[in-house]
Amino acid sequence: MKERFDAYCGLYCGACPILVANMKGEVEKKAAEWDMAAEEIVCRGCKTEVNAVYCGDCVMRLCARDRGLEFCGECEDYPCNTFETFQRDRFPHHTLITENLGAICERGAVVWLEEQKKRWSCPKCGASSTWYEEKCHECGGELYDACAEEDDWAEEEAREAKGTPDGAYWKLRKQLRRFR
Repeated sequence: MKERFDAYCGLYCGACPILVANMKGEVEKKAAEWDMAAEEIVCRGCKTEVNAVYCGDCVMRLCARDRGLEFCGECEDYPCNTFETFQRDRFPHHTLITENLGAICERGAVVWLEEQKKRWSCPKCGASSTWYEEKCHECGGELYDACAEEDDWAEEEAREAKGTPDGAYWKLRKQLRRFR
């Protein structure tokens, strides 16, 4: 079964450590790292019928499928409370889903997928990376992970709002790098 890297909500599944572990045949290894059963993280992407425990019952996924939508941004109720709550949760890779959906709308899914593939690749050697990798697994080069991306986004938002982000939130968010 072929993988799909586009999610209904605007996430790029190609940078998901679970999907990457599936593509590399390393599900058992990743499950052991995360203290999970291997069958819980078998996945081929949000838009397939084979989903990890985190995605199979996702309300946004099920809603978009029921409505016959390719992306949440096509919905007349977009952005709904479920979408906004997901975007503001504690996971940095969720932060930019609105921007991702805007890019998909403006440039199309094919172009966006190409951009995401490049964005989630090592600038030094071109190896693919996941949301929370700080260093390339191939060459050791520095990566622009989801935490750094969220930091930049939050700093820009704070400058625009002339406020400062909550320090406790940022400390917790930095701990999420363990999900590499």
